Amino acid sequence: MDADALSDARRTEWERLDELSRQRLDGDGVDELIVRYRAASADLAELKTSVGESPQGAYVSSILAKARLRLTGASDSILTQTARFFTDQLPAALYRLRWTTLVIALCFIAITVGVAAWISGDPALVATLGPADFLEQYAEESFTGYYTDNPAAVFAGMVWTNNAWIAVQCVLFGVTGIWPIYAIAQNAFGLGVSAAVMAVHDRLDVMVLYILPHGMLEMTSIFVAAAGGLHLFWAWVAPGRRSRATALAQEGRALATVAIGLVFALFLSGLVEGFVTGWSLPWPVKIGIGAAALAAFLVYMLLVGGRAHRRGERGDLLEYEAGTPQLVAG
Repeated sequence: MDADALSDARRTEWERLDELSRQRLDGDGVDELIVRYRAASADLAELKTSVGESPQGAYVSSILAKARLRLTGASDSILTQTARFFTDQLPAALYRLRWTTLVIALCFIAITVGVAAWISGDPALVATLGPADFLEQYAEESFTGYYTDNPAAVFAGMVWTNNAWIAVQCVLFGVTGIWPIYAIAQNAFGLGVSAAVMAVHDRLDVMVLYILPHGMLEMTSIFVAAAGGLHLFWAWVAPGRRSRATALAQEGRALATVAIGLVFALFLSGLVEGFVTGWSLPWPVKIGIGAAALAAFLVYMLLVGGRAHRRGERGDLLEYEAGTPQLVAG
């Protein structure tokens, strides 16, 4: 099919639809608008099937968007939008970050283990961390007391808001390319220092037991947030055929969904940290609960997200919501 020929044949009808979408209509006008809307929708479907993206298709799509708004007066209901967010947009956006998340996790572990081994192996370095009695108190009391000094609900809320703020910063400030790396390196170094102190006082096993229940999901969420921030940075550095503004807009919309979704994941890890880690439960039960929380997140990210991704979802808004995309060559 020749897109130019179809455009020449239908342009008068498309312009009439555009005119109707801007007018105050009576009953006959609404009927005509509906008829022409259906005809233009068929033309757009034919254009996309035959030639794919084209200037003619973009023109018809913009007219249809205005006509649809004129007909409906509103977008999808909040329930429909919420369902689409959790079943399509969020898991697809998370799925896109899977390999970057894995690389960040491996780098985090390498830094943590390296710092812990470096400091714990040199008594002079350990001494720079503080007086011996202070370090002993930290290893024997302060580290574990952190999880029980406050009421469970208060502690869960505190760690949730703190971690959610870190995750949101990693995504939204990721365009700098610096903040996600800084946040990951800082947390890895701090955890490595704590591990060194605990190892010197033969309490490393206690540290691992206290961190694992909530830390598996908590740290995975932070890794995902850092991955999202770096993807946003890369969209600015290497936008491909898109303009930088378009690339940042598309990636920003998609990855903002990641920031929102991680708030829920970190809320779950906060509940585990507040109500499981410090409780008098057998450690296999505590770690099992943490592992189940992580497994649920990974299933959602990899399986649900993989299905949404294969359906063509990328985490961005629908074309009707985001506007007709700018066409590019090639």
